[in-house]
Amino acid sequence: MPMRVAMRFLALPVIAATLSAGTPAQAASFSCREAPIMRSSATLAPLSTKASQGQSLAILAIGSSSTEGVGASAKDRTYPARLQALLAKAWPKSQVEIVNAGIGGETAPQTLARLKTALATRHYDLVIWQVGTNDAVKGGDLDAFRAMVTDGIAMVREAGPALAILDPQFFPSVRDPQRYGAYVEAVGEIARREAVPVFARYAAMREWHRTDAEAFKAALWTDGFHMSDAGYDCLARDMANAMVGMAAPARPVVTASR
Repeated sequence: MPMRVAMRFLALPVIAATLSAGTPAQAASFSCREAPIMRSSATLAPLSTKASQGQSLAILAIGSSSTEGVGASAKDRTYPARLQALLAKAWPKSQVEIVNAGIGGETAPQTLARLKTALATRHYDLVIWQVGTNDAVKGGDLDAFRAMVTDGIAMVREAGPALAILDPQFFPSVRDPQRYGAYVEAVGEIARREAVPVFARYAAMREWHRTDAEAFKAALWTDGFHMSDAGYDCLARDMANAMVGMAAPARPVVTASR
């Protein structure tokens, strides 16, 4: 199967209705629909099995400021917190826990070291690795970055959890779009080669901006770089829809209504 499969809010009607509940008020003025979020032919079937059996699910969200939630007004407005709430509604038989292991400002080698420790300390069913943003902003050796991402994928696989990658965010004021884009592409290329699903945040946010540049401002914090409550909420809803769809690949899916 081709790896570049763009999931445009594919979800069962009941899933779409469930995941739209409990949305923070700030997100109501910003629409992020009709943007691709998942690129992969891989599935998260092991999560589906545990969810259907009512088993608990432990998910590690690790990365830098986007995971920590810089720009969110409260801890429950970060993407991991919102994603946990949405998955709990989608999988009501299971207790879903998402551990937020985000530290703002980290680059790939720093996160990689913490990831190794986290995997040795506790068992997780899924790791969501947010990677590349600070590496792309700060620059550096792109080949070394590629090697670190490859090493991280191998590390998670050896430990046992399923893995999904969250790529860098899009923001209009990026100083070196070519360099930044090269890091985004590197994440995608490695993930395709290793058959790892990617939450294509960069492409999704770029589409939000293309559709309505003025409204897109609400998706970012006051610094024009980090995401806002609205941006994190949209990201979490997109990720939840994609995860539920991937965890049950045999079930029919339909495009959510406008």
